[in-house]
Amino acid sequence: MELLPLLPPVIALTPVDVPSDPRSAPVEPPASPCRFCGSALDFTFVNLGTSPLCQDHVRPHEFNRAEAFYPLHARVCRSCFLVQLDEFVTSEEIFQNDYAYFSSYSPSWLRHAQRYTDMAAARFGLTKDSLVVEVASNDGYLLQYFVEKEIPVLGIEPAANVAGHAQAKGINTLVRFFGQETAHYVAALSGQADLLLGNNVLAHVPDINDFVAGMRILLKPGGVITMEFPHLLRLMEGNQFDTIYHEHFSYLSFYTVERIFAHHGLTLFDVEELSTHGGSLRIFARHSANSTHPVSPQVAGLRTRELAAGVTDLACYADFGEKAKETKRKLLEFLIEARRAGKTVVGYGAPGKGNTLLNYCGIRTDFLEYTVDVSPHKQGNFLPGTRIPICHPDRIRETRPDYVLILPWNLREEIMEQMEDIRNWGGRFVVPIPEVQVYA
Repeated sequence: MELLPLLPPVIALTPVDVPSDPRSAPVEPPASPCRFCGSALDFTFVNLGTSPLCQDHVRPHEFNRAEAFYPLHARVCRSCFLVQLDEFVTSEEIFQNDYAYFSSYSPSWLRHAQRYTDMAAARFGLTKDSLVVEVASNDGYLLQYFVEKEIPVLGIEPAANVAGHAQAKGINTLVRFFGQETAHYVAALSGQADLLLGNNVLAHVPDINDFVAGMRILLKPGGVITMEFPHLLRLMEGNQFDTIYHEHFSYLSFYTVERIFAHHGLTLFDVEELSTHGGSLRIFARHSANSTHPVSPQVAGLRTRELAAGVTDLACYADFGEKAKETKRKLLEFLIEARRAGKTVVGYGAPGKGNTLLNYCGIRTDFLEYTVDVSPHKQGNFLPGTRIPICHPDRIRETRPDYVLILPWNLREEIMEQMEDIRNWGGRFVVPIPEVQVYA
């Protein structure tokens, strides 16, 4: 007689297994604690849905493979008011060996770096006996100008392929992530830094306490730290939601950064407001025990202005998500109207912010036929998520589109000057942030 297979035992489901109301929507899992102070994160700044890693461009042979999408849900800490994303992807995954961002392809950014080196060398009396260390030194875009001044330098860059370009220029570069462990290693190997700098890196570190503690270790007793990062207030005022992506773990006000540095024995003694990246801050820090550099009036002035703007009031952050939604609607309205009128629209640039914008708005090749970028490391690939092809800028002159959507809107003047000949056939530029603007 044939035996039937045994059936699994019946398991009684508890109320936890079945929602009390099957019509109720699933609840998003709680966020990790605040990366600075450890408080619970339960206040939303903006929820941009899900998106792939912004610099993880799709190569032709990978086109038919699936991509991983991760939440872009930024929250505000009720205690220290640090705006932040949860860590869904490790830094090692983001800054892998084929990382696509190279700083040297922006002429305006190179000019900015050169002006900085001139200022720092003069202000802090840097000589051939000094040591300048840059964290996240990329392809040597900035340190090359200190090398020209015969000031010793060391770059610390986690992306090996990018660091290789710096090394090829003769710039001493260590391929490592920065934190306390690396700080001890470099201090023992090369000595402490007279000037320790980092541009657009403070927002990129998941463990901000380990990072700032590392800077304190690597800095000479009389040394100076400078850091540049996008200013949260400018982000909010300019509706720059597209600058939120997985590489940027934190979104920083001066108020919060001052608290973080003070917690690690570092005093901010000066601050400058910059136009870069839609509005940035350059902070100057020293050991709190060293009073060589007195605190400038700019520190108290900016702190007061931020408090007046409401950075310590959750109501200040409450309506940002709705502003993002309205910008999405206006951009889609423009694209729908243009395409229905038979107009062609292409993109300029393949920046991280562009990928947030396009994925959040659901813009693919039905709206944007292609984009272009001056970096050969991006050309021939496809934007993550949207799979929009990335071409050489000459493609625009070959196809003569009606509209060019500038995705790195912070470089719009530079791009409009480079591509001014599109006006010869009646082409027009479009800037999406803070809201859609068309330039004849």
